Parts: sequence; structure tokens; C-alpha cells
Amino acid sequence: MPPHCDSLDGPVVKAAMRALEANDVDLVLPFVHEPGEGEVRNAFTQVVRVRRSDGAPTRELADRYFFETVVRVHRAGEGAPYTGLKPAGLDVGPVIPLAERAIETGAADELVELLCNAVRSEVKQRFDRMMRLQAGRGTGVERARAYVEAMLGFEVYSHKLYQCITADPHRPHREGGD
Repeated sequence: MPPHCDSLDGPVVKAAMRALEANDVDLVLPFVHEPGEGEVRNAFTQVVRVRRSDGAPTRELADRYFFETVVRVHRAGEGAPYTGLKPAGLDVGPVIPLAERAIETGAADELVELLCNAVRSEVKQRFDRMMRLQAGRGTGVERARAYVEAMLGFEVYSHKLYQCITADPHRPHREGGD
């Protein structure tokens, strides 16, 4: 799944659109890190000038340039690569739409339910598999290895899940990890 902030209907481009429509660069600046603010301000000034003087095709090109600049600078602030703008309407899975709805409505119940159900299902499935393999582990090295692989996999999965739950969401980008 591409990062949602890289898409034309993601929060960064939506903020850039609002900034252009309101002629207020401050509406998009919260999405960029402080060292990138000057570049975004310069792009905004150029784009606003072009938008005033030329027709629709030029305006579209100028807007696109501004969106690309803002998203690129945003991604740099996360320590992540910029790979271009992605089209609107990408399948971002079930979590992003529910997270967006939670932000809009001020209620996270649907999102919490989805995430809890997913965790419950995955942990139970992995645990049940490990327990089935545990029953046969005394009947040969091959079965014991299968159990050990499932047991260690269950422990590592649980640990990584906990790390994800408690992590800074941008840490992997900044540290160059997974």
C-alpha cells in the first residue's frame, strides 16, 4: 500500500488545495517540517502568481507542481523517499478510512473495534496453530521443529505487534527500518 499522504486525495494534498483556494500558505505548513518551510513558501508564491495570470491548463500544471513540492517536502520530513504523487481513490485498506472517519466525527469506536478484532483473530489463529503443533512435538524431530518454528513465530509476532502498537508512527522512516 502506498503512503496515503502521497495520494491526490490524501491529507497533504487536501491541505495544499485548501491553501491555494484560500491564498493562505499557513494552511499547508503544518504538514511540512520546519527546514522545508522555505521551499514550500517559495513554491506557493510562484504558483499563486501563475494561477492569477494564466488559463486553466497552466493553473492545473502549477497546482500539480505545488502538490508535488508539498508532498515531497512532507515525505522528507518523515525521512521517507518521495516516489511521486499517487492517484486518488487508491485502495488503502479498511484502517485509513475508519481513522479518517474517527477524526471527522470525534469517535474512534469503529476503528478500535476493527483493530481489536484483527489482533484477536491473528493472535488466536497463531496460538491455535502452535498448540496443535505442540501436541505432536514428541513424535519426531521434524514435528518438534514445526512446533518450535510456530512457537518462536508466535512470540516474535506478539513482540513486534506490541512494538507497533507503542511505536512512534514515523520512526521506521527516520531510522531506515522496516
